[in-house]
Amino acid sequence: MSLASISLFLLFFTAAVSANEKPSAYEELQHYDFPIGILPKGVIGYELNPKTGEFSAYLNGSCNFMLSSYELYYKPVIRGVISKGRLRKLSGVSVKVVLLWLNIVEVRRRGDNLQFSVGITSANFPIRSFVECPRCECGQKLLVSSS
Repeated sequence: MSLASISLFLLFFTAAVSANEKPSAYEELQHYDFPIGILPKGVIGYELNPKTGEFSAYLNGSCNFMLSSYELYYKPVIRGVISKGRLRKLSGVSVKVVLLWLNIVEVRRRGDNLQFSVGITSANFPIRSFVECPRCECGQKLLVSSS
């Protein structure tokens, strides 16, 4: 076998392996018109049913970080239903408002903004705030009361 044949074989083999690789959770978000930065760094896996949009994303522990003046908390497992520009039936993501932790139940893309809903109210943030994945302290335990 010549060097050219081996090189050609390796090129086809690499292309075939790449074609079968599962996209990352961040790539899936972009497919649904969301920026990658709505998930923190450190997603270790995910499941997605493309027919129903039901998904689960897995972190290696709990995670918290600041977004503007809000503290966000991610549990090790985040679940919901994703469709183009909409995350609904979310569980596993909370926001601290004043002294209360509220569950974020829905995120919608509205042009150049993301609207985060806790059910009774919502807040808009510019998409540019989510260009990069936030770094957080995964595995940090927080006392969060869920309602």
